[in-house]
Amino acid sequence: MATVGIIANPSSGKDIRRLVAYGICFDNQEKINIVKRCLLALAATGVDRVMYMPDYYGIVPRAVDGLFKGHKLPMELVELDMEMTATQVDSAQAAVLMKQNQVDCIITLGGDGTNRMVAKGCGDIPLVPISTGTNNVFPQMLEGTIAGLAAGVVACGLVDFPAVHPTKKLVILKNGIPVDIALIDAVVLKDIFIGSRAIWDEERIKQVVVTRGEPDNIGISSIAGNLQPISILDEKGMVIDIGPGKTSVIVPIAPGLIRPIPVSDFRILGINDEVKVANGPLVIALDGEREVEVGENEEVSIKLTFDGPRVVDVRQALRQAVASGYSQGEEALKNLMWLKEEK
Repeated sequence: MATVGIIANPSSGKDIRRLVAYGICFDNQEKINIVKRCLLALAATGVDRVMYMPDYYGIVPRAVDGLFKGHKLPMELVELDMEMTATQVDSAQAAVLMKQNQVDCIITLGGDGTNRMVAKGCGDIPLVPISTGTNNVFPQMLEGTIAGLAAGVVACGLVDFPAVHPTKKLVILKNGIPVDIALIDAVVLKDIFIGSRAIWDEERIKQVVVTRGEPDNIGISSIAGNLQPISILDEKGMVIDIGPGKTSVIVPIAPGLIRPIPVSDFRILGINDEVKVANGPLVIALDGEREVEVGENEEVSIKLTFDGPRVVDVRQALRQAVASGYSQGEEALKNLMWLKEEK
């Protein structure tokens, strides 16, 4: 039974960067519209079951209720049996339950932070991350129909590497014990408490560690992208010390905010290399949000690994599926027999 999970974060795209920068406000009605398109595409590929995370807005149920009469989905829709907290913990817990239920692929709607939480629980389940957040590097701006088709062909076993590939992650260690992860960047801040979670003040930054960075990224990772670009599959990361000295780079630190960032030094970080963080007290932000407080006597380091979540390259996946004949012949037509024209 081909099964796809949907984790749609109702809180993504609404943080403080809408007030201090010019980020898009991604409302939940648009997420409903994206999920509608995903569901119809999943049905067209022959997916048998969709499991979804419950949320306070009811994104998936509203998407189903809003479909035309002729679009009655030929699949089982299962709401995960979980206690909602209306926090980021819900995304991690939903991913754990999807792994337990042997979901074949997960579609996420959110930003880097949402996907970081999903990565904590999804194990080897491939992700199709749709961007509905602010500073997004991990998820992409994908059309829902295409995202659904890609997730569907993955769930039906029609694609393999390199269409589904591993990613890197950063492991945060306190006194040698892993306490958290980041998928894109870990940012050491001069703050001594978490406060507002989102980062927008570059003057608070002491050090940056990234898994990747491109000049066309928005956010902290764009610093690396404007020094020496590192791609999603490059077997390396970067450590950047912020402060006067070596050079200065002009980067889009948040939507609409382009700032000069002084760089005192930067160096390449190899896979499984570990960098020691400056002494506390300080705060470490993970994928754009303050998460880890470091006390004065705590030893903290950050390790780069290639053990991040598996991600679907949408274009590669659909190319592989077409080569296997998924969109032609009687089987392809059979997957659309449920569709009725609206009168």
